[in-house]
Amino acid sequence: MPLAFFRAVQDTVREALRQGLHGWEVPDCTVAMTHSGYLGKQSLGHQRFNKSMSSTGEDYRKLTPLVLVSALRQAGTVVCEPIHRFRLDAPAEGLGPLLALLARLHAVPLTQARHGAALTVEGDIPAAQVHRLRGELPALTRGEGVLECAFDRYEPVTGVAPTRRRTDHDPRDREAYLQRVTRTWSLTGPSPAG
Repeated sequence: MPLAFFRAVQDTVREALRQGLHGWEVPDCTVAMTHSGYLGKQSLGHQRFNKSMSSTGEDYRKLTPLVLVSALRQAGTVVCEPIHRFRLDAPAEGLGPLLALLARLHAVPLTQARHGAALTVEGDIPAAQVHRLRGELPALTRGEGVLECAFDRYEPVTGVAPTRRRTDHDPRDREAYLQRVTRTWSLTGPSPAG
């Protein structure tokens, strides 16, 4: 296969990974091309070389997203969310309401320590809930609560994976995708085979 075709595939893989299966970037995977089906200089047996029957870099650019989406599905790709490690210092008398709030925000307290009238809680919280915790903390602690958070890791989202609107031709629906790119091909060049 010509080097330009490999580059077309490589560039398209990078573009397609920016939106993954659910519209979110896939930042941590390796993609290996194991075969291509490339046949150069195709023609009918009794004719000379026919360029319209040969693969082009554009063919690979248009079909790569379909192959990549299939591979991501087979790999069991999941949407992950950022998890922050938090440390919360507050008056000990507010422990009950604080733990209730943390539970509502899907936070997981890992340690609790009491220091006289003060309390320290450390744990994990989804990054999407940090803003809400910061907003509700002053009312629960009479303004005495201090929250520190820092990114810790990613974890798979539980329940239905959130999606983000796509900006490409959306290769997740093979038939609709092929109709769109076939229309594009008919306007710009030869139609794809198969």
